[in-house]
Amino acid sequence: MTGERSESCRRILVIVGNPARKSYDDALADAYVAGARAVGAGTRMLRLRELTFDPILHEGYRQIQELESDLRWAQADLLWSQHLVIVYPVWWGSVPALLKGFLDRVFHPGFAYRPHDNDPFFDKLLTGRSGHLVATSDAPALWVRLAYRNCDATMMRRAVLQFCGIAPVGLTRIGKIRGSTPEYRAGWLERLRKLGARQGAPLSPAPLPVGFL
Repeated sequence: MTGERSESCRRILVIVGNPARKSYDDALADAYVAGARAVGAGTRMLRLRELTFDPILHEGYRQIQELESDLRWAQADLLWSQHLVIVYPVWWGSVPALLKGFLDRVFHPGFAYRPHDNDPFFDKLLTGRSGHLVATSDAPALWVRLAYRNCDATMMRRAVLQFCGIAPVGLTRIGKIRGSTPEYRAGWLERLRKLGARQGAPLSPAPLPVGFL
């Protein structure tokens, strides 16, 4: 699903990391894109379950696995984007294996960062982009923040996106999905639509900070 606009509009890539078909995460991503497109943003979406790739990094980074064509396109979408939104469910305090495998394969050295040969430092290769995480869970959002100390978002924000130069990275956490009412879910869809409109506006402010929604 893509929605191209002129070069003057903000370019947003939305990644859906839930492997389940017709998930609430898909509906949230669609709502965000609808809001962004309504204010003129250019959008592209990757639903990871629709891509064909091996999510296992068989040799670590001792050698770079040859990228499947879908992953090469994903890298092109990342380079095209100015703002990256990742929508995912929290499973076992982290992200689904499909999303983790995508990160392992796509954010490899030479593309996302470049380690130095003679010191422990590295170059961030994806600077100039901002990000936003949308994390859903059956547990209440406050429980994930306090009991799990935002472990999924800490990994995604600090160890992946900011490590590669994507900053700032905001967070929208949506809890109590299981057993939620249609009204509750519809309310969050409307909030995501408004978030997309705000972040998609050409002169929009920096991505919203943790805890805005």
